[in-house]
Amino acid sequence: MDFEPDTTTREVVDRAQAFLDERVLPAERVLARQVEATPDDWSFRPVVRELQAEARERGLWNLFLPGPDGGGLTTLQYAPVAELSGRSPRLAPVAMNCAAPDTGNMELLHDFGTPEQKERWLAPLLRGEIRSAFCMTEPDVASSDASQIATRIRRDGDHYVVSGRKWWSTGAMNPDAKILVVMGATDPDADRHRRQSMILVPRDAPGVRVVRPLTVFGYDDREHGGHAEIVLDDVRVPATHLVAGEGDGFRIAQARLGPGRVHHCMRALGMAGRALDLVRERATSRTAFGRTLAQQGVIREWVAESRVQLEALRLLVLKTAWLMDTVGNRAAMREIQAIKIAVPRAVQQILDRAIQVFGAAGLSGDQPLAEMFAAARAMRLADGPDEVHLAALGRAELATPAPPTPPGRR
Repeated sequence: MDFEPDTTTREVVDRAQAFLDERVLPAERVLARQVEATPDDWSFRPVVRELQAEARERGLWNLFLPGPDGGGLTTLQYAPVAELSGRSPRLAPVAMNCAAPDTGNMELLHDFGTPEQKERWLAPLLRGEIRSAFCMTEPDVASSDASQIATRIRRDGDHYVVSGRKWWSTGAMNPDAKILVVMGATDPDADRHRRQSMILVPRDAPGVRVVRPLTVFGYDDREHGGHAEIVLDDVRVPATHLVAGEGDGFRIAQARLGPGRVHHCMRALGMAGRALDLVRERATSRTAFGRTLAQQGVIREWVAESRVQLEALRLLVLKTAWLMDTVGNRAAMREIQAIKIAVPRAVQQILDRAIQVFGAAGLSGDQPLAEMFAAARAMRLADGPDEVHLAALGRAELATPAPPTPPGRR
C-alpha cells in the first residue's frame, strides 16, 4: 500500500483547499442569513448556486464518480477531497455536486441504469439541474433488515404499481428532487435477498405525497432539502422505470452503499479536523483558574486522544479506498464495515470533547460543533446501524480459517 498522493491528487486537493478557504468557509454565514430570511424554503439558496458555478469553473465537479462521466478520480484520489469537504458539511459537498443522496443515486444510475434512464435522470443530476432522494427506510418495520421492507412493487401490464410509506428520504423536501429511487418488494415470498427491487418514481407522479420533514436532534437540514416522510399510494410508473431486474434491489443497494460509506467517513474525519482546529484556537485564547485551557492537563489529553483517533482512522479509510480501487468493493467489504463502525464513533467522541472545551458555547448555534455532533451521531444509524455492521464483520472474521497450529503447541 502506497498512500503517497500522486500528482493528480495533490493538484485536486490544492484546488479544493483554495476553494474551501477562499469561497466556501466565508460563505457559511451568507448561507445562514439566507436560510433565516427564507424559513419556508427547502430548495438550494442563491449562495449554493453561486458556489456550484464557481466549483465547475475550478474543475471541482462530480469528483466522487470515477471515469469520464465524473471527475475521473479513483476512490483513493477522491478520499482527501471528501475529507476537505467535510470541514464545511453544509456547503462544500453540495457546492461540488458531491453530496448525498445524489452521489449514491448517480452511482446507482451510472452502474445499473438503462440508456433511457441515464438520459432522463442521470444526465441532469450530473449537471446539477435536479436533485434526487433514496427511499429505503420505513417507519413500520426494522429497516436494518432490508428483507422486511414492506413497500410493494406490483407488476400490472406495462406498469408497476408502488404502494408503501417511507421516511428519512434525504433531500426529498427539496422541490428540485425530481426523482425518487424506491426500494420495495416485488416478490415477498422469494429468497430473502431476492424479494426487493429498485424502481424510479417521479416526484410528480399521482399518488406520491410528501407528508412531513423530519429532524435530527432538532436540525432540519433545510439548506440541503431535509429528510422527508413519503407516502406512495398506488403510484403507477412505466415498467421501464425498474432498475436492473426484479429481485436485484438488495444487490443494487449494497453496491450503492459501499462507496457512500467511504465518502461519509472521509467527510466525518473532515468535521473532526475542523473541530480540532477550533479547539486549538479556543484552548490557547481562553483562560480559566489562572492558566489558559491549553495549559490544563486534561485538555492536552483530549487533544492528543483526538489526534490519535483521527490519524489512525484516516489510514484505515485510505486503505479501504485503496482496496476498493485494486480488488473491488466486494473484496473490501470487511474494511468498509470496519470504517462504518469505527469512524462515526470516534468522530462523535472528538466532537463531544470539543463541545466540552467550548462549554455552553459549544452547544449553541454560534459554533458548528453541535450540528456536526448530530450528524456524526446520525451516521451510526444511516446506511445501517453499528450493530448490523458489527455482526456482519464478526461473522466474516469467525468464518476465516485459522492458521494451522505449529507442532508442539496447543
